[in-house]
Amino acid sequence: MSDQPWQIFDLAQIRQRLKGKPAEYLEFLNVPALNCGIYFLAAGSTDMQSPHDDDELYLVLSGKAQMRLDNAERAVGPGSLLYVGATTEHSFFEIEEDMTLLVIFANTHRT
Repeated sequence: MSDQPWQIFDLAQIRQRLKGKPAEYLEFLNVPALNCGIYFLAAGSTDMQSPHDDDELYLVLSGKAQMRLDNAERAVGPGSLLYVGATTEHSFFEIEEDMTLLVIFANTHRT
């Protein structure tokens, strides 16, 4: 973390670091209130995540898939903004196109 109270990130550079990997999460910011990362899922891959202890937001930057939230299923694509409450079962499936997502976690359970 920087001593500055602000930072600027280049998403294209962050996304480039994930190229060629089937599934990857790259955190690029971690401050007391939140952390942010880029999550990449290749077309046809399996999303293996499990519920998290903190609330989170996903912004789909590119790609298409289905999203399972508890027992609900929704199609998601570029521009979809998803809120997932802490401990909610969720996963992406039927990943039709390589997906890149901006992920923001609330750090409410930090000690």
